[in-house]
Amino acid sequence: MSSACFVVSLQLLYLFQVSNSFPLLHLISVGITTSSSLTPFDPGFNISAVAALAESLPTHSWEFGTATEALLELHSPLLSVFGPAPFPDAVYHPDSVPSLSYAAANIVLGTGANGLSDGAGAVGDPASLGVAAVMLGKTNASFAAAAKSEIDYIVDVAPRWVNGAISQRADVPELWADFMFMAPPFLAYYAADSRNVSLLEIAYRQCGLQREVLLFGSNSSTPSPLNSSPTNGLWHHIVGPQSAEPGLWSTGNGWASMGMARVLATILKAPAPPATPWRADAIADLTGWIKEIVDGARAAPLDGGLLRNYLNDTTTAHGFGEISGSSMLAAVAYRMAILAPEAFPAATYVAWADTIRVELGKNDAAGNPHITSEGIVTPAVNPLGWGDTAPWTAGSPEGNNFVVLMYAAWRDCIWAGVCTR
Repeated sequence: MSSACFVVSLQLLYLFQVSNSFPLLHLISVGITTSSSLTPFDPGFNISAVAALAESLPTHSWEFGTATEALLELHSPLLSVFGPAPFPDAVYHPDSVPSLSYAAANIVLGTGANGLSDGAGAVGDPASLGVAAVMLGKTNASFAAAAKSEIDYIVDVAPRWVNGAISQRADVPELWADFMFMAPPFLAYYAADSRNVSLLEIAYRQCGLQREVLLFGSNSSTPSPLNSSPTNGLWHHIVGPQSAEPGLWSTGNGWASMGMARVLATILKAPAPPATPWRADAIADLTGWIKEIVDGARAAPLDGGLLRNYLNDTTTAHGFGEISGSSMLAAVAYRMAILAPEAFPAATYVAWADTIRVELGKNDAAGNPHITSEGIVTPAVNPLGWGDTAPWTAGSPEGNNFVVLMYAAWRDCIWAGVCTR
């Protein structure tokens, strides 16, 4: 099949997903794709250069996991949970799927919290490689066993907050917004692949428990009403005894909202039994919880056309305009315009995301490009120090991969007929 035919087929699949007026086609083998067929639209910057650096910059477990997800969404969109029919998960040789070959090279099998990588004391970070481990497990029993071991640790062993929310840290109960992108999507994907309805419900419930603590500072196990937080829907970064950080970090809100979007997409497309009493609540809740964050970000003051590193900070050096949170939250808006178009009308949410995407193709106030000819995306938050007030310009693994996620979401949104070029 030619690359042109492949793109047309993808466009039809996404149109079928949105309209629900035609049966879904079978997945097309990712081995027939070419890089040019999967970057057909010009976002205003060199996405190929950004994507190349996104692969090479990571050095830590969560960075490898984020790059693995970005590669999957960019190169193998039909295998991602955002694709029209990702389940049942077919068997693919790692060499035919760039995301899987990348993950296979960077997963380090271990035990406990470090089942898929050295998490340096984190529960969620190694789990960011979990979806790839499930897919790799179709052809390699070692990865399948490691994925199961990681699930068992997260669900049965990891510390929990008093309301039952799973901790990001392995030694003490402590909740991080970052965790939301790492662990709940893995729990949901593993559940959908193994037809484990109870585990799929756990993934949904965990989102609500984490929200209760990180948005409201509450220890309740019952979700608080929508749009009732004092922070306009924006989550605090970290709650706990070791690294408490109450700021409204844009990257953290990006982690949380995209993690929930992946859980929502999985629940929508999982082959769950028809009588799943919590499913309708999960879809409504997750849609609302994601919308709270995106609406809070949309209402936040900008700096140079970008969301601020700390979204509400207009008075200190921590509030500089920053590309990581900006691009991830734009990616969420694009995804939700497809997943929940009534709650996320394109005229509002796609238009907002487009302003961020277009800004990334421009220069900053000093005349420097936000995306250099080498593919470095700037200015970013220090990837290893969120408290650093100096904008990071040397290349952020998170920032580059978030831009790839944004591009993939925008491209898929165009194929779905919701976004425009």
